[in-house]
Amino acid sequence: MKILIKNARIVNENQILESDLLIENDLILTIDKDIPEEKADKVIDARGKYLLPGVIDDQVHFREPGLTPKGDIESESRAAVAGGITSYIEQPNTVPNAVTQELLEDKYRIAAEKSFANYSFSMGGTNDNLDEVLKTNPRNVAAVKLFLGSSTGNMLVDDPATLEEIFTKVKMPICVHCEDEKTIRENTERYKEQYGEDIPVKYHHLIRSEEACYLSSSKAVELAKKTGARLHIYHLSTAKETELFRNDIPLKDKKITAEVCVHHLWFTNADYDTKGTLIKWNPAVKTHADKEGLWKALQDGRIDVIATDHAPHTLEEKDEVYSKCPSGAPLVQHALVAMLEMHAKRRITLEKIVEKMCHNPAILFQIEKRGFVREGYKADLVLVDLDSKWTVSKENILYKCGWSPLEGTEFSAKVTHTFVNGFLAYENGKVAKEKHGERLLFDR
Repeated sequence: MKILIKNARIVNENQILESDLLIENDLILTIDKDIPEEKADKVIDARGKYLLPGVIDDQVHFREPGLTPKGDIESESRAAVAGGITSYIEQPNTVPNAVTQELLEDKYRIAAEKSFANYSFSMGGTNDNLDEVLKTNPRNVAAVKLFLGSSTGNMLVDDPATLEEIFTKVKMPICVHCEDEKTIRENTERYKEQYGEDIPVKYHHLIRSEEACYLSSSKAVELAKKTGARLHIYHLSTAKETELFRNDIPLKDKKITAEVCVHHLWFTNADYDTKGTLIKWNPAVKTHADKEGLWKALQDGRIDVIATDHAPHTLEEKDEVYSKCPSGAPLVQHALVAMLEMHAKRRITLEKIVEKMCHNPAILFQIEKRGFVREGYKADLVLVDLDSKWTVSKENILYKCGWSPLEGTEFSAKVTHTFVNGFLAYENGKVAKEKHGERLLFDR
C-alpha cells in the first residue's frame, strides 16, 4: 500500500519544509516536491496543514491489567492516536505491579492484541527485586521505573542501599518519580490536624511541596552523578528543580535528563478553585512562578521532553474527599493540541514542540526509526490543521473514564490524520477499527 501526502508543511529537525511525502507499507519511502500522484494507491491533499512526526509520550498509565474501570490499553491508545500520539511508554504500577519479567511480558502480550499505538512498558523497581530488574532486555524494554515518592500503587523505593545498587548496576535509562515521602507525610499530618480527611484541595501543592520535590530530585541527581547512572526525572513541577539540569551538552550525550508534563505548563494552583480535584496530580500543580520557571527551562534546554503522565480515574473516585481522592487525570487525546494552543499564543514554536514531543523522546530512549520525518523511518505521522476551532466536551472525549480536566476549553488547532506504521489510524474524527501498534525497539 502506498499513500501520498501532497502539499504538506513538514515540521522536522528545526525547520519547516513544504513537500510531498510517500508512504510505502510501514515506512516513509520518499520526501520530495511534486511526487506524481500515480505513484500512490491513496492521495491525501494536506494543503494548508502541517505534517509532524508522531508524538512519543514517554509516561502514561493505561491501567491494564487490574485497574480497567479507569481505562485500558485499547481505550487509552485509541484516545492517544486521536490526539496524534503514535507511541507511548507505559508505567509499571498496574495490578499486579510489573516487577517480574513474567508480569512485564504479560502487558506486552495484551498490547500486541489491543494497542492502536506503538508501545513499550517500563520494568518496575522495588526495594527487593533487583535480580528481576537486571534481567530486563534493553533492546525491547524502554526503561526501569522507580517511585521515589509514593503515588498511585505500592512501589515506593526508599532504601538508600537498594537505590545505590540499582543506580550502579542498571545500564539502561532509570526513570524516576521524585517526591520526598517523609516531607509529604509530615505536611499531610499538619493539614489533617486542621481539616481532618477533607483537606481543601487548594493546599495540595503545599502538601506535595516544592521542598518535597527538590529534596528528592536533588538526591537522585547526586546519586546519578556518583554512580554514572542514566537518569531521567519525570514530571518536574517546580522552578527550583530546573536548576539541577544542564543545557550545555547535546541530548545524546546527557546522562541526566528531565521531563515536564502538559498540565504543569497549563495549570497553576489558582486553578484549584475552579477545577478542584480534577487537577489533583502527583507531583502537584504549583504556582505561577513555578509554571514560568518550567517554561523557561523548556525553552533553554534544561528540560528535554514534554509528556502527559496520562492517568485516568473515574469521576466517582475524583469526587471523593481529598484524602481518598486519587491523583491523576487523562491527557493523551489533548496534549498535542494543548501545546499547539501555546504555539498560537506565541509561547512555543512548532519546531520546539516537535523537538520536545517527538525528536527528544526518540533520542533519549534510543528508539529505533521513530520520532523523525526521515526516509526509511517508520511512517508514524500526524497532520494538524492550525485553524480549526473546536471545544472539548463529553461528546468528543474518547477516554474510558469519560471526562477531561480540559472540558470546556476551546482549541484553535485540530489533529486531522494520524498514521501508525503507515496505517491511517485516525482520520477526521474517526479512529479506524484495525490496530497496527507495534512493540518499540531500542538501539542499545
